[in-house]
Amino acid sequence: MEYYTMENLDELFEQFKKDLSKAKTYKDLMGKGGAIKKLMKASIESMLEAEMTEHLGYEKNDPAGNNTGNSRNGKYPKNIQSDTGVIDLEVPRDRNGEFEPIVVKKGESRLGELEDKIISMYAKGMTTRDIQAHIEEIYGANISPALVSHMTDKIQGLAVEWQNRPLEPVYPIVFFDAIHYKVRDESTKKVASKAAYTCLGLNIDGHKDLLGLWVGEAEGATFWLSVMTELRNRGVKEICIACVDGLKGFPETINTVFPKAEVQLCIVHQIRNSMKYVATKDQKAFARDLKTIYSAPTEEAALLNLEAVEETWGKKYILAMKSWRANWNQLAVFLKYPEEIRTMIYTTNAVEALHRQFRKVTKAKSLFPNDDALKKMLYLAYRDIAKKWNLPVRNWSIVIGHFSVMFADELQQYL
Repeated sequence: MEYYTMENLDELFEQFKKDLSKAKTYKDLMGKGGAIKKLMKASIESMLEAEMTEHLGYEKNDPAGNNTGNSRNGKYPKNIQSDTGVIDLEVPRDRNGEFEPIVVKKGESRLGELEDKIISMYAKGMTTRDIQAHIEEIYGANISPALVSHMTDKIQGLAVEWQNRPLEPVYPIVFFDAIHYKVRDESTKKVASKAAYTCLGLNIDGHKDLLGLWVGEAEGATFWLSVMTELRNRGVKEICIACVDGLKGFPETINTVFPKAEVQLCIVHQIRNSMKYVATKDQKAFARDLKTIYSAPTEEAALLNLEAVEETWGKKYILAMKSWRANWNQLAVFLKYPEEIRTMIYTTNAVEALHRQFRKVTKAKSLFPNDDALKKMLYLAYRDIAKKWNLPVRNWSIVIGHFSVMFADELQQYL
């Protein structure tokens, strides 16, 4: 195959445009001999030739290479698997056998540049039309939004496989929450608000792990029960601490499947719910008094402060204070732990931070055509976000040391 240099690069793209104009189907673009396959082959081989020139120090057929002790020595065939199929390459070699290509390394058998880039852009929240424009600008390829969707649809199988993967037997901490989106119901064609249920776990090594994504109707304890059951069926035997918002019946739902789990209600949600029943002019003072409860050094001190706050505000704001007493067993769980653990579990902020990242990705989507489209987008977003989850959370050595005593029966065989 001809080696394309900067001087005849226009010729390559002219041929590509001709091939592209004849393309009618996905196969015409991505199949064997398709327009993009030809472009990728020519581009990769051109880069390999450029690498060879850099390695030898002179251009092909340049007299400057005479008597240098090394020279080009033909090519050898190499098949590279890409997401669009196999690309048959001709890789140059040198007489001394010293050439080590970078674009397609020795022993490397897979390449998925175009589709990987498209999937990466989709995962970062770009719309199919934005991706279409970007690919045309960078590659000169005029692909349709439908083709972009076709490429990203191929990720659905991976998402299903990921969703059904076996899980670890124990998770010291798991955060449960839901995020809501507008989704068109395929049966009724009506738009409904649906909840995407998320379970963010911290494994025995302190690494974050999204245990799954589920899409259902409005958030409720009944659906959460099915989620807990699935976690159990996928291998989770124990959860030490489950952090949840104030959804009614949620603690009981968790303990139905994981009876040993301690359930911590989110203090931030509790404060917000209380403030709804407090007049604006009193909110600042009320919030200051509430802080004496959840910042207390011990549960005993917290209860004394709760009594003091009830004496001050209880008669005036009955509903604001009532839930503190009613939910105390789940609100006070974090008070038995040291500061390093308290800061982790007193709020569901860890999973809410993940949801904020989801929102950044999905903000261009005001409506999803079906549940699968929402699942695909969230899975791709998660896959992109999780690339940064390569270190344990802060102070994990202290946390797991404390847990090894508090949850000795649950953890001893896994530490």
